[in-house]
Amino acid sequence: MNFQDIFSIQNIIIYLVVINLIAFLSMFIDKKKAKWGRWRIPENTLFLYAIFGGTIGSIAGMYTFRHKTKKPKFYVGMPALLVLQILAVVAFMI
Repeated sequence: MNFQDIFSIQNIIIYLVVINLIAFLSMFIDKKKAKWGRWRIPENTLFLYAIFGGTIGSIAGMYTFRHKTKKPKFYVGMPALLVLQILAVVAFMI
């Protein structure tokens, strides 16, 4: 197995779908835990999911579940991270 087999378009798409689902569900779980007054998912963990490719899932989860939408760290940070990721992909493709 070589580098091109591991990083095929199909594998990249599967990875992005999975990480975005994880990020989306993490927002849901953290919101539920907040309502129940239970132990929460650390904000750094939520951002790590986004950094590793789950930004769209994180943003979708934020607004679907109305979670972290009043924190500038999230309502500014997540879209800014998405823009940086898009720019990085475009720069890589050039």
